[in-house]
Amino acid sequence: MIQPGISKFANVTKVTTHVLQEMKLKNEKIAMLTAYDYSMARLLDKAGIDVILVGDSASNVMAGHSSTLPITLNEMIYHASSVVRAVKRALVITDMPFGTYQGNSKEALSSAIRIMKESGADAVKLEGGREILESVDRILSAGIPIMGHLGLTPQSIHKFGTYVVRATEEKEAQKLIDDAHILEEAGCFGIVLEKIPAKLAARVTAEIKIPIIGIGAGPDVDGQVLVLHDMLGITQEFSPRFLRRYHNLSEEIQGSVTAYIKDVKSVDFPNEREQY
Repeated sequence: MIQPGISKFANVTKVTTHVLQEMKLKNEKIAMLTAYDYSMARLLDKAGIDVILVGDSASNVMAGHSSTLPITLNEMIYHASSVVRAVKRALVITDMPFGTYQGNSKEALSSAIRIMKESGADAVKLEGGREILESVDRILSAGIPIMGHLGLTPQSIHKFGTYVVRATEEKEAQKLIDDAHILEEAGCFGIVLEKIPAKLAARVTAEIKIPIIGIGAGPDVDGQVLVLHDMLGITQEFSPRFLRRYHNLSEEIQGSVTAYIKDVKSVDFPNEREQY
C-alpha cells in the first residue's frame, strides 16, 4: 500500500503530459513550482518536482518589474534554456509572454516554435479562453503541447485593474467554466486556475478531464503551483492568503552576507586553512 505523501510515480524517469493525465486518473496530486535558472531548476528536479514552470513571473522576481508584461520572448527563451539544461525528470512548461500570441495566431505559432526549438522546453502556457482560441488551435496544429491559464490572468492586469479574486460573480464564473471546456476540447493538456473561489475550482476539476493546477484555488484541484521565490521566502513583499512560506531565505541570505562582510573587514576571512 502506498503511504500518504509517497508518489506512485516516483520511478517515472521523465514526466510527460501523458504522465500528468495518469496522475489525475489515479488521484495523485501534481506538484509544480516555477524556476528561471540552472541552479534552482537542478535542485527542484533532484527533489522530485513533477512540473517546472518557467513563468513570466521572472519579470517580477528576476528582473524587478512590477508586472509580468515587460518580459520579452528572447528573455523567456533565455530563462527556459537555462532550466532545461538542468532538468532530467520534470516536465518543463514555458510561459508565452504578453504580446506574443494575443490577436495574431501566426505570430503565436512563430513564438511557440521559437520557444520549443531554442529552449528545448516540453510545452508552452497561454493565458485566456475563447479570445485566444485561434492561437491555441494554430499552435496545437504544429504538435506543440499547451497548458491553459484561467481566472486571474496577470498579463491582463491593466484590463482588470486589480489582483483580487476572480470569478466570484455568476457571469464571470460561467465564462470560466465555458472557457475551460473550450480549452479542453481544443486539445490543451492541462489548465492553471489562479485565484478563484475553491468551490468553483472544484467544479471545474470535476467537469474537466484534463489536469487542473491551482494557485489560490483551494485543495480540490489536481495539483498546486507556487512561485519558488515566494514559497522560499526570498521575496517578502508578496503575501497573499494562498501563499505558504516553507522557508525564510531572505533572512538567512542577508545574515550570511552580513557575516561575510564582517569576516572580510576583520581579516578573519580567509584564514590559514583557506589560502594556498
